[in-house]
Amino acid sequence: MPGKHQHFQEPEVGCCGKYFLFGFNIVFWVLGALFLAIGLWAWGEKGVLSNISALTDLGGLDPVWLFVVVGGVMSVLGFAGCIGALRENTFLLKFFSVFLGLIFFLELATGILAFVFKDWIRDQLNLFINNNVKAYRDDIDLQNLIDFAQEYWSCCGARGPNDWNLNIYFNCTDLNPSRERCGVPFSCCVRDPAEDVLNTQCGYDVRLKLELEQQGFIHTKGCVGQFEKWLQDNLIVVAGVFVGIALLQIFGICLAQNLVSDIKAVKAN
Repeated sequence: MPGKHQHFQEPEVGCCGKYFLFGFNIVFWVLGALFLAIGLWAWGEKGVLSNISALTDLGGLDPVWLFVVVGGVMSVLGFAGCIGALRENTFLLKFFSVFLGLIFFLELATGILAFVFKDWIRDQLNLFINNNVKAYRDDIDLQNLIDFAQEYWSCCGARGPNDWNLNIYFNCTDLNPSRERCGVPFSCCVRDPAEDVLNTQCGYDVRLKLELEQQGFIHTKGCVGQFEKWLQDNLIVVAGVFVGIALLQIFGICLAQNLVSDIKAVKAN
């Protein structure tokens, strides 16, 4: 009709979802960059970056790898999510959501396989710990990690103290000249609450004693069994953490896909 104008509301990109996704990924990005920087700094301090061949000399797991890998993945995803949301770039947003979805399904598959093949997982965990026991003195970060695990779970070795025979400094062979022969690291020792100064020699010669005598000086249970017991005792907390992480991932995927839909609608119009 003359004098009247029809107004059509054009589709717009939702600002709330856009900036919420941007802020969410800024935190993700900063944390990833921090993890990566710590990992690279630790590598530099140990001289690995100046001597790449040192990577092949590590017999056990270097904990620095965890910082580098996790930090690298978080940085890439955070960057893609931030720039994708801010610049309304559908390619980066799709990359973010697809990669996050892939990580989610890998976590889900790992959880299912770990439940189905728990006996095989236990054997692999034994092997993993024993490999790190062999390399105990090769890397200070690895040494600190093993000491922390043995103190926290009140355990010693994978199955028991005799696993320390795998280490060249602690084994009981007659040809071993080490003062730590037939001993265990101090982290295996039963701590005296009244002891103010840590006795780092408390594990010397302890495996020369009878097994019943050893129980008064060191923890005789293996770390695999203690870890399984800890999981059972804290099952609700552990499950809650994994569910929370999964929900955050799903939420991030939904936000990214919703933003992609809005951008496509605007472009189509």
